[in-house]
Amino acid sequence: MPAIIAQEVTKEYRIPQRGHQLGSYLRTLFTPSYHTIRALNAVSFTIEPGETVGYIGLNGAGKSTTVKLLTGILAPTSGRVEVAGVDPHRERVTNARRIGVVFGQRSQLLWDLPVRETFQLLRHVYRVPPQCYQANTRRFFELLGLDAIWDQPVRLLSLGQKMRCELAAAFLHDPSVVYLDEPTIGLDVLAKATIREFLKQISVRTQVTVFLTTHDLRDIEEVCRRVILIHQGSVVYDGSPQKLVQEYGQKARLEVEVVGDVVPTAPPGARLAGRNGNRWVFTFDRQQVRVPELLAALGQTLAIRDLTVTELDLEGVVRRIYGGEAL
Repeated sequence: MPAIIAQEVTKEYRIPQRGHQLGSYLRTLFTPSYHTIRALNAVSFTIEPGETVGYIGLNGAGKSTTVKLLTGILAPTSGRVEVAGVDPHRERVTNARRIGVVFGQRSQLLWDLPVRETFQLLRHVYRVPPQCYQANTRRFFELLGLDAIWDQPVRLLSLGQKMRCELAAAFLHDPSVVYLDEPTIGLDVLAKATIREFLKQISVRTQVTVFLTTHDLRDIEEVCRRVILIHQGSVVYDGSPQKLVQEYGQKARLEVEVVGDVVPTAPPGARLAGRNGNRWVFTFDRQQVRVPELLAALGQTLAIRDLTVTELDLEGVVRRIYGGEAL
């Protein structure tokens, strides 16, 4: 059974219109008029148990609406949503017991209590058997280092320590699906690395499905085997991050350091993008021209001292797509 099914899901919001003049404002009180905003437009995807999926898009693309539908906060205008075999909106209590969430600034931790007591409370809320609770906390000690902060009040923890506790709390009751909203935002490099490693390890050791929304594409590249890209309410890509780069990211960057002050001409298949001192920057499409061919053409007029070839990473690919180059 798939962990998540979204089938032709559309979500529309009706926004009341109010007049600016007193007369038109009073008329709309008795005869309201609305305009409709479509946040999602026939979105479909299926996610299997154990998958770690990155869900990315610009602000306003429909990410938050999708997560609210999957967690049961909203109901779709049309289409079907199913999470672990249940309708998340109609069976909200059942769905809530089967999922874990980490959403922005909404914390599960109790400010003045030690971490240990918060987890004991969550154990009773989710009815986690003692043996399962002990096994899971040992795993969190190992992967997240919670043993060092287990008896500290939450208010004394750093941002990175709090996020590690939030993650552990989301996975405490062995949920079928965990939704993570920007889990590494604002964290330092070491804290980000710890969280990414935890997500990779937990996906290997369990069959939990992780649905990750983020603006940090390094999270996607290091953690997710699949990425869904949403733009203006519609899915524009669903596949591996590597395939996304291959499909949309064929442009690369060649930077050459030259001797002398000769102004180069861009070879066929390349474009002169700029200059930084004695370094000239070219962009080119790897499907149309190869690096040795570019260097051979440039070497006819330039004395090349050094060169750098940069592949377009996932962030660059997404920028291209949103800029309209690849759609």
